[in-house]
Amino acid sequence: MKIFQVLDVENLNAAEPEAGIRQFELKGKPTRIKCDLAIIGGGTGAVAAAITACNSGLDVCLVEETSWLGGQMTAQGVSALDENYLVETTGSTRTYQQLREDIRNHYRSLGGKDGGARFEPHIDPGNCWVSRLAFEPKVAIKVISKMLQPFIDSGRLRIFLRSAAVELKLKDRKIRTVRCVDVDSGKFFDLNCLFCIDATELGDLFPLAGMKFRSGAESRAETGEAHAPETANPDNVQDFTYPFVVEFRDGQSHKIPKPPHYDQFRAAGQFSFLGYRMFENSSKQTSRGETLELLPFWEYRRLIARTNFPSDVFPFDIAMINWESHDLRGENIVVPDLSLRAKRLALGKNLSLGFLYWLQNEVERDDGGRGYPELKLRPDILGTADGLSKYPYIRECRRIIPLKTVVESDLTAADNKGARAKSCSDSLGIGLYPIDIHGRQDVPGVGQSTKPFQIPASCLVQEEVRNLLPAAKNIGVTHITNGAYRLHPIEWAIGEAVGFYAAEVLRRKTDIVRCYRNKNALRQIQRRLLEFGAPIIWFDDLSPEDEAFVSAQWVSLLAFMPLAQEHLHFRPDDFLARKEFAFAISKLLRFKDSAELWSKSDNGQAEDAALTQADLAKLSNKALIPEKLRQQLFDLFGESTFSSDVRCITRRNFAIWLASQLKQS
Repeated sequence: MKIFQVLDVENLNAAEPEAGIRQFELKGKPTRIKCDLAIIGGGTGAVAAAITACNSGLDVCLVEETSWLGGQMTAQGVSALDENYLVETTGSTRTYQQLREDIRNHYRSLGGKDGGARFEPHIDPGNCWVSRLAFEPKVAIKVISKMLQPFIDSGRLRIFLRSAAVELKLKDRKIRTVRCVDVDSGKFFDLNCLFCIDATELGDLFPLAGMKFRSGAESRAETGEAHAPETANPDNVQDFTYPFVVEFRDGQSHKIPKPPHYDQFRAAGQFSFLGYRMFENSSKQTSRGETLELLPFWEYRRLIARTNFPSDVFPFDIAMINWESHDLRGENIVVPDLSLRAKRLALGKNLSLGFLYWLQNEVERDDGGRGYPELKLRPDILGTADGLSKYPYIRECRRIIPLKTVVESDLTAADNKGARAKSCSDSLGIGLYPIDIHGRQDVPGVGQSTKPFQIPASCLVQEEVRNLLPAAKNIGVTHITNGAYRLHPIEWAIGEAVGFYAAEVLRRKTDIVRCYRNKNALRQIQRRLLEFGAPIIWFDDLSPEDEAFVSAQWVSLLAFMPLAQEHLHFRPDDFLARKEFAFAISKLLRFKDSAELWSKSDNGQAEDAALTQADLAKLSNKALIPEKLRQQLFDLFGESTFSSDVRCITRRNFAIWLASQLKQS
């Protein structure tokens, strides 16, 4: 007989936090469920992993401790997405773009203010200024359910909500069983799995598996990072926050009671607008003497702008509040002590309610006076009794010790002078976000801009448990670089990658380390990602829908068409330059030197000049290119406004042809 304890975070009452610690006694044998893949955690990365794993033919069980899938965009209340400026086209995966488009379609179906679908293509229901897309969490849940339903209907996917993993059984360095409990019924079930993905918000499986892991800030000696502290501090984990949603009801009063600890928080200077105003623009002087324009606080993460819709659909503006004033700092919840964790979560809840109380009673009004009693808490939007998110917004958790850790110099603009961050040939995805640290910054200046970066497979693979991959903020980054990898589209991309990775490991009947070290296996995972519409190299002019997307990514990954250093363009419609052709063909034919393609008399022509049909004819006479390839290349020239001897090949057509040759070789 065993007894297990679980902290029911979703139903945690701030007045009695320790009552949220549930105790379950295992009597008899749990229900046994066989599956290929167990995904523990139901956040953003988990949903994406389930999609790619099911698409790969795996039988998947997904276990989530709250009642909502979607993690930070739903249960954690951050439904104003933190993204990059290319997210609509080339800066995210096809399925992530599909998710966003389906959310928009929901709001298009509601009609515009004038009764018609007057929205522009990239509508933002909230017209917020922090994001390109803000929405009610329930809409994302609806869309996620639609995306997963075909796999549920086919029997590929089984979902267990309000359930938590409590024990792991390992054999030969692999997880064989994940024991779970339904926190509502108290019933246990065992997932007998071949592979496991940790998509939990805190990296819950690592201690259950007896793994080594990192938490908080590493030392400079450990990572070599310029902004790491001299001494490691595992407790210096980024702040967590309980978002809440309010609407503005002009002329009404909806004040909440003063919450516990309010006076202490206020006395400590916790609550501030940081120079912003509620509904008006303002400005402040920077340390450099520059004037910084500040947009209205109300529009920061506004989910619904009533002016976008008919008045009977949304009579009031609705805003999600996620602000520095209710980030709980210095109270690490990545701790094994459930009682301590519960108390700190309760403190976080009281801080958020305290910020609402301050907004309703004490903030300086734009029109004079104090407080906005017109702010009405909307518990229904987040599906909770207290009006706070079901789960706190988690910015940092336990992290694996990977084959290779992503460090500060891999990402930052200061350390990477080209258009992109440090390149990696084992890339399984892309991301872009500044290093954004909510919490104590040990060394000033740690918050920095980054260049468009990749997600290396080496930061997803650890050596201790050979059938476990991370799919959240628990990947092999540092405390510093976590600040750039922790956002919505990046976590989604990580999930897609590990779903395909798990499938390849099982197909080859190997483990995650051997799979990584097998070049063909890794290339197969990369190929699957590209064919699924997931970029692994940054371009700003080739979306996943482009006919040359897979080919251009592939030939660039294999360095047959090297990346430009000064920009993110692939330039698909530009003509192929002579030097580009010479480099690619020489590498394809394994020439020692691309100069072999040209005679001395050709060297006078500019290398950057477009390759013409006449150029190729000269090469044909030299018989340096095999007949079969020569004819295929001639076929690429097609129609041209020029005379036949100066027809040119576009980079798009050449990339498609070159990729086909590489696939055959």
